[in-house]
Amino acid sequence: MADSNGHGTDHGHTPAAWTGVIIAFVGFLAGGYFLVAGSPVGFWASIGVIGLAAVVGGVMSAAGMGKPDATPVRTAE
Repeated sequence: MADSNGHGTDHGHTPAAWTGVIIAFVGFLAGGYFLVAGSPVGFWASIGVIGLAAVVGGVMSAAGMGKPDATPVRTAE
């Protein structure tokens, strides 16, 4: 479905997007815990997990599990 500007409204509901968000969410949760617990090593490891989320999402998207690049053009018969 497209809005009035012709943009899609699926908001990135793809396996690549969901996987990246879930990994980043776990990283944020762990980072918050380690911040409160006073563990700098755990905190920075959690920051690494958040960075890993971007890499995993990008690799999955490149592997074809992300949003397609363009809408196919309809041709007249």
